[in-house]
Amino acid sequence: MSSRTCCSGLPATPRRQAGHHTLPLPAACGLAFAPEFVSSSRRGRPPPLCCTSTARNRVVASCSGKVPRRNVVSTLLSASTVLLLRPRQITLAETTGGAFREYIDTFDGYSFIYPKGWIQVKGAGADIFFRDPVLLDVNMSVDISSPSSSNYKTVEDLGPPEKAAEGVLKQYLTEFMSTRLGVRRESNVLSASSKVADDGKLYYEVEVNIKSYASNNELAVMPKDRVQSLEWNRRYLTVLGVENNQLYALRLQTPERLLSEEEGDLRRVMDSFRVNKIQA
Repeated sequence: MSSRTCCSGLPATPRRQAGHHTLPLPAACGLAFAPEFVSSSRRGRPPPLCCTSTARNRVVASCSGKVPRRNVVSTLLSASTVLLLRPRQITLAETTGGAFREYIDTFDGYSFIYPKGWIQVKGAGADIFFRDPVLLDVNMSVDISSPSSSNYKTVEDLGPPEKAAEGVLKQYLTEFMSTRLGVRRESNVLSASSKVADDGKLYYEVEVNIKSYASNNELAVMPKDRVQSLEWNRRYLTVLGVENNQLYALRLQTPERLLSEEEGDLRRVMDSFRVNKIQA
């Protein structure tokens, strides 16, 4: 995937047509999930912006010593733009080798790297969402709990990793509930672990597999005509971290058939995820 030079789905409910899904926040007293994750736009914050650069217009005195009016206006507008965007401070930078870029959001307090060829999708319902421009089922997002309704001190508020994993899987299955007849889901928690990253914070990592089966003729009279077949089989990778009294969830997905090809990049994204203290 890193060799592509193109410019991140999940079976979505009607509000997630872009293939994105939202992981609500587990309640601090247990793993009863509640819809507390909200996008930055719903929190009244500006959506993430990428690579904001200062204007290159410079005020140059003419031979008469006067400053051209166009340069003055352009410079003032550019300065105003920088001042307005500064609180968000979104940074994109290429990492060693140029295969990845780093995304840093100092406004919401998190960072990660992602494959250089992936593109950002706006309005996907998460705080940030990237996907492979060719393999649309390969994507990632970050969700953050509402600051007004959460008060987390550590990811251990979710319980041990195994309990957190059960809640993560339950939430995925809730998101994938379908009103279609003849739909069946199979799911398993593949792994649940904790790690202390180089920032000294504790993170949980959860992997689950979900398969969806469906029949193309569920209304058929004869049972032999209502045979269910596999429609998708996906791996979901989640990293959970706590900072600023909020729960952060990095969520990645890939079809199982592409895991061997995409796994290296996905693991690097997982390992890079950090939650950071928001500067007042």
